[in-house]
Amino acid sequence: MSIPRAFITASFAIALTSFATAALAQPAAAPPDSTIAVSDSAPGGATQDATAGASAQPPSATPAPPNDDRYRDGMVIWEQPADAKVPFLLKFNINTQLRYLNTQDSEGTFTDHLGVVHDVHTRNDITVNRAMFIFGGYVFDPRLRYSFTVWTSAGAASIVVASNIGWQFNKALAITAGYTGVPGTRSLVNTFPFFTATDRSMADNFFRPGFTQGVWANGEPVKGLNYLAFLGNGLNTLNISANKIDTHLLYSGSAWWEPLGDYGPPGKSRNMYDDYFAQDKVRVRFGTAFTRSREDRFSNLDQSSPENTSIYNSDGVLFFSTGAFAPGVTVDQATYRMWAADAGIKRKGLAVNGQYFVRWLSDFEADGPLPLTSTLDHGGELSASYFVQPKKVLLYGRGSWVRGQFGDSHEYGGGVRWFFLPTERLWLNAELFQVSKAPYSGAFTPYTVGMTGWVPMVQTVLAF
Repeated sequence: MSIPRAFITASFAIALTSFATAALAQPAAAPPDSTIAVSDSAPGGATQDATAGASAQPPSATPAPPNDDRYRDGMVIWEQPADAKVPFLLKFNINTQLRYLNTQDSEGTFTDHLGVVHDVHTRNDITVNRAMFIFGGYVFDPRLRYSFTVWTSAGAASIVVASNIGWQFNKALAITAGYTGVPGTRSLVNTFPFFTATDRSMADNFFRPGFTQGVWANGEPVKGLNYLAFLGNGLNTLNISANKIDTHLLYSGSAWWEPLGDYGPPGKSRNMYDDYFAQDKVRVRFGTAFTRSREDRFSNLDQSSPENTSIYNSDGVLFFSTGAFAPGVTVDQATYRMWAADAGIKRKGLAVNGQYFVRWLSDFEADGPLPLTSTLDHGGELSASYFVQPKKVLLYGRGSWVRGQFGDSHEYGGGVRWFFLPTERLWLNAELFQVSKAPYSGAFTPYTVGMTGWVPMVQTVLAF
């Protein structure tokens, strides 16, 4: 297909915006040992994408840097000397994503497994897709960590305010409470926005959990072996009031092993998918995660549209919507179980990453008879990237697929990423991909339920 003239015009406009942004951005420096890594995940889903703090690293006892050296994986606003009566560190990070998206090539309708025809919502817009402002550090004791995040999306007219408090016992154990991403897939463990593409894949968005309040433990008990264990309120409760959240708690855990050395450099881009730093040695990663949650639709049964929008059937219909399984019948509660496994390899600017997902939905409670008692869906994602010009130009290809109870979906595409300043924290990204029967919608993602066609995107990201 020919790329629309609007796409070319918007590409040029966003490129100019990127240059303006770059003029104000400072190149990233390698953080010293005293850096605290402020994590930031992203909600993605109908209401999902952003909270902070899951894997902050303990500060060392090294002296504070000179006043003219205030960039340490974020801007150090204030730091007390090591011998101060009240130890204190305040650091500022920001993620900003501008995106042009055009889905007008898509077909206008799709049909679900019951034969019901639905409209496909198409887009042609430029949005400040995500903006995250993160303040974090320690106070009273270097082991007492805190973070405060304001996450906004102009495209979705949404604002989320989140905070975390944690205690770092040692490298093997930190315990934190507050808002964070449920660690059900690789992309929800301190990875955003350093994916192969700028957004999560279609399959990842379909299977993964979201963001909620809870408590978690994380650490590295053995060199190269990391874990995160989480207990929280549900798959995604960012926009759900406490009086609607049910009494069933979610549990989720993720573990990953990097036997040949760190998969990425220390700091904010620790879990990046690509090999920006192009080390000579081979590095590999193996990970797995499991999540279980008893989910409630959060709405009265007489309301056809649920407030719980975390789960979609593979034909693109919201799981808790009236008529999702049988005409006029509504599921009120169900149990979600999801297992994921991932692997990756990097060397000299080349990176290949993949992930496999399996999701079981069972134990349905409904207001009428259903034709089945459970569903099983599985799928995967695969991406490959290579720096044709070291630390400057990255080419990548990616694909993902869903094989579901009520239908199959897939996508494939590729893009180019241009790092126009000497840092991995700022880039311009152009991508073209083809999607068939997207089973998921998310205001912060390029996907709309039922979408079938070619999709061009241009994005710029600043993540310091």
